[in-house]
Amino acid sequence: MRRRMGRTWAVPAFLLVALAGCAVNPATGQRQLSLMGEGTEIRLGGDADREITEAMGLVEDPALQAYIQTLGESMAAISERPQLPWAFRVLDDPVVNAFALPGGYIYVTRGILAHFNSEAELAGVLGHEIGHVTARHGVQQVSRAQLAQIGLGVGAILAPELSGVLDLASAGLGLLFLSYGRDAEREADDLGLRYMTRLGYDPAAMAETFQTLARSSGAQDGPRIPGFLSTHQDPLSRRDRILAAVAAGTVEGDRIDRDGYLARLDGLLYGINPRQGFFRGATLLHPEWAIRMQFPEDWKNHAHREGVQGTAPDQRALLLLTRTPHPSPQAARVSFIEELGLRSVSTPRLISVQGLGGEEISFQGETQGGVRIRGVARFLAHEDRIYRVVAMATEAAWEARSPGLRAALDTLRPETDPAILGVQPARIRLVRVTEAMSLATFHERFPSSVSLRELAILNGLEPGDSVPAGLQLKRVVGGEIPAWSGS
Repeated sequence: MRRRMGRTWAVPAFLLVALAGCAVNPATGQRQLSLMGEGTEIRLGGDADREITEAMGLVEDPALQAYIQTLGESMAAISERPQLPWAFRVLDDPVVNAFALPGGYIYVTRGILAHFNSEAELAGVLGHEIGHVTARHGVQQVSRAQLAQIGLGVGAILAPELSGVLDLASAGLGLLFLSYGRDAEREADDLGLRYMTRLGYDPAAMAETFQTLARSSGAQDGPRIPGFLSTHQDPLSRRDRILAAVAAGTVEGDRIDRDGYLARLDGLLYGINPRQGFFRGATLLHPEWAIRMQFPEDWKNHAHREGVQGTAPDQRALLLLTRTPHPSPQAARVSFIEELGLRSVSTPRLISVQGLGGEEISFQGETQGGVRIRGVARFLAHEDRIYRVVAMATEAAWEARSPGLRAALDTLRPETDPAILGVQPARIRLVRVTEAMSLATFHERFPSSVSLRELAILNGLEPGDSVPAGLQLKRVVGGEIPAWSGS
């Protein structure tokens, strides 16, 4: 449903390779495929950075952001590409993840920071991501993708039928899904070790990080699967490879800084932020927006900072709920039509649903891949904001799906339950142990709102470990969701 691209002149892939040649990898000295210069690389990363920070949001902690930027800059300064406009950011995302964009844009999530137990562990991951940039791995992958696109033809369908609807997967955010092969990951590991040990950090901390992240997979409730491991293959063998290098004396350092790092985590939000919406069964409860809505049963639903999305099991129908910046339902409607470039739209009609007033339109359109769709969009005023709720399906599925989709739209209503409206997220708190005890005893004396197993992983321990006196540990407090009656 994005506007059609202008005419594209086909250029043979072999000719582009011949014209561009192979660039020298500045970190390794090897030659590699590259269809862009450094200036283009920086612009590409900068454009994507703006999209990513807007869509995912940054942790609202200036001191923590400044700390990550300072540490990252100190490592980038001793890399092979110190001249890049390096930017290091903490994303407000519970998923355990870290990634890099071309041009020097590095991201860590609050989810991954919560799993580190020293500055040395953080330095290892930052070094690894810096290595992807200095070795131009992202540029190489983008270049390959460009060649593949030229070979397939612009706009080839590479995803389910409704992919690309409402520009949910923009070009910039698409860089999030670049993946690297084993050789590139090993190279980034080696470069990360090089950078962290140049600053004196203990290289064994990088091995500990892979151990912790491997254990964290599946240890949490909800959609908090470690994204870092989804594109970083075989973490335990990589851990062993790093430990072998340490044992051989090829890398060395003794800087750790456990307490200084942990102090920066005190009060950090942990896990999914329920104020941004959460589900009880198929019911969306959104404390921050003070609304609730019933989604179809058995759908895959996800609430995030930008809104809420429900997807049918066969991916032929969608429900999307977002908050708009517009001053009125009319303005939100006009923007929606222009944004999607819709050509077939019904006359808007005034509606009132569950006490919310606004406008509704029916529309027909076409996805980027050429699949025809039909849908209904409502623009409703609630308190001082305008909400957009859209139901759509493929044209072939619309007649069968529209009654259920319209029924779901009719369930959107204000939330008035004080217990729901008052829900708060969980946070990390620190406790210094004054006497030796088992981790299980610590969990009893200083209860957490996570399991003993998850608490152990957060502290880099095993559930049966003993804790020496004087050690500082994390605990997780708050985040409890009120009992749900279904009413």
